[in-house]
Amino acid sequence: MGTAEQMNSPYRRIPPFIEIMDCTLRDGEQTSGVSFLPHEKLVIARMLLKEVNVDRIEVASARVSGGEKDAVRMICRYARQIGMLERVEVLGFVDGNLSVDWIGDCGGKVVNLLAKGSYKHCTQQLHKTPAEHLDDIRRTVDYAIKKGLAVNLYLEDWSGGMKDSPDYVYQMIDTLQHTGIRRFMLPDTLGILNPLQAIEFFRKMMKRYAGLHFDFHAHNDYDLAVSNSLAAVLSGARGLHVTVNGLGERCGNAPLSSVQVILKDQFQAKTNILEDRLNDISRLVEGYSGIAIAPNQPIVGENVFTQVAGVHADGDAKDNLYCNALAPERFGRKREYALGKNSGRANIARNLEELGLELTPEQTRKVTGRITELGDRKEIVTQEDLPFIVSDVLKHSVPAERVKLVSYMVSSAYGLKPIASVKVDINGRQYEADSTGDGQYDAFVKALRKIYKEKMNRTFPVLANYAVTIPPGGRTDALVQTVITWRNGERLLRTRGLDADQTEAAIKATFKMLNIIEEEET
Repeated sequence: MGTAEQMNSPYRRIPPFIEIMDCTLRDGEQTSGVSFLPHEKLVIARMLLKEVNVDRIEVASARVSGGEKDAVRMICRYARQIGMLERVEVLGFVDGNLSVDWIGDCGGKVVNLLAKGSYKHCTQQLHKTPAEHLDDIRRTVDYAIKKGLAVNLYLEDWSGGMKDSPDYVYQMIDTLQHTGIRRFMLPDTLGILNPLQAIEFFRKMMKRYAGLHFDFHAHNDYDLAVSNSLAAVLSGARGLHVTVNGLGERCGNAPLSSVQVILKDQFQAKTNILEDRLNDISRLVEGYSGIAIAPNQPIVGENVFTQVAGVHADGDAKDNLYCNALAPERFGRKREYALGKNSGRANIARNLEELGLELTPEQTRKVTGRITELGDRKEIVTQEDLPFIVSDVLKHSVPAERVKLVSYMVSSAYGLKPIASVKVDINGRQYEADSTGDGQYDAFVKALRKIYKEKMNRTFPVLANYAVTIPPGGRTDALVQTVITWRNGERLLRTRGLDADQTEAAIKATFKMLNIIEEEET
């Protein structure tokens, strides 16, 4: 490598290429409550092989069920048609060749044989001596190779073996390394390792067996699956096992998307993964599994490419000051600027620009104020809501508010009609009234009618139609649109109100109508 400093670098053992095996269809299906139908397994397998371009997929455990056999047959048939059958693997067991025959009947060509990687598991679970277990493994490996299957070997509980019985681990590999096994796959089955231990154990393996291919299979019980995977790579592992969205038993496995980007960005390691499809496979598996992705899940979460603070939007507009190597376009996504109480004018301006809307500074200020108001009420505003907010704040405003709502109170109780108390300011003079109604808004309008009829001797327009909708493309937790048609003599007036609360939206529409009438009569 050159200099002494380079020779002592912890990165010197990183292989030039890291093989990625996705275990979503086998280990991921061990997530509580997750069971993929055969056609769902086929769809996921197709995307993983053809679009995401993982190197290998582990698709099932042998002898589980008839449905599982159908799924494996479908996947193997498809993989054979596209020349990728060698990339499809099935977990098999040391069970007197039953698993090997099952996989062969499905059309499979690779068995991932599960053996015991710790003395404790060998003696306490199998009730066999290491020599007896090794004899069983050798017979199964020989049988599989004679049947034309390639063999990889899992050493289950390898991490426990390296901690408590390393001589047992060495005995296993010493005996099996010349049997034709292609890969030795080393699982942290119970998720007990930390990165320092992963480095220590892998370096011991590499020092003793430099020519063998080792995979690492991490579990996330201590939230260290990704860190341990990277530690294994730093110490010579040539393959990593992952699942989409980190699915897996207990706390799950190392997520495909996180492992990929850290390998590439932090360690300049090479893989075959096509990153622009990571979001698509994540959403597909989310839908089929029923396990929702956390909004803040790195790379694939809904919020991870959304800036909230206005200062961030301002910095991005000037020179992408708040962007890093995780560009959303890299994953088939785009950066968004959330709308809320922290947005600021720069953030809102970015959203307006994307929508092709141009506002004056004063208009932007008004729209910002309205979005801040919604944010204070913990409402979520999306870019799709923005045109309706702009329209509500600007296009339907009146030059001067001659009729203003000073205060109101609406109450309702089971078995009783709602009651409304209203105070309004009309042309500088305040009026109050109370009324009951068939609903909260009906009580509110009847109180207004009292003011106009009894205290001002004026006619209040008749409500002709009332419609409540969600703005097209908007979100139900942000805005409700109320459109009210009024009859004022022979004339029809149609006004609209927008708010997170239906009654508030109707009240805004009502006061727009009253101000239009008041403006016309003066």
